Amino acid sequence: MSRLSKANLRARDSIFATRPEQYLGDIQARCPPDLEECVMAMEDCCAEAFEAQMLLRNGTQDLPRMTKVLQNERVFLLVNEDTIKRYKRGLEDEVEPAISDLIDRAEQGLALLERKAQTLEAKVENSKSANKPATGTSAVQKIEARRLQSLVKQREKLEADVRALEEEILQKKAKKNRS
Repeated sequence: MSRLSKANLRARDSIFATRPEQYLGDIQARCPPDLEECVMAMEDCCAEAFEAQMLLRNGTQDLPRMTKVLQNERVFLLVNEDTIKRYKRGLEDEVEPAISDLIDRAEQGLALLERKAQTLEAKVENSKSANKPATGTSAVQKIEARRLQSLVKQREKLEADVRALEEEILQKKAKKNRS
């Protein structure tokens, strides 16, 4: 805090309490205390003005760069219709193979899901027929039923293995086509 802000200044009061006439003819006189106070107050004012100037300079030194950054500039480019059509065809040529590949993959997935649905339906039918109570069956018929059930399970396992191999073949073909 500067000395100026500490000074007790009231409206219409002078900071000089003594009269300057008594010092005019005195050669040995010292500087009056009121004059020293005035000089110190002026020094404080100059110091505060310098601080304010430095603060203002630090706050505005980046202004030219910021005005250049914030300057809005519009550029219009006119292109004829033939150029637009040429770029459109190029884009279609780029995108079409990817779309075809995605459609093929979706069809393969659909076929796989249909086969799974058929397999599940067959399992349901087999389980319904296997769960029917055997009335009046002999030991031979029971053995045949068990043998039939084990053969059905083996067939289902082999079908699953075949499907897995088919999927592996399709994946290898797809990788080969991509390369």
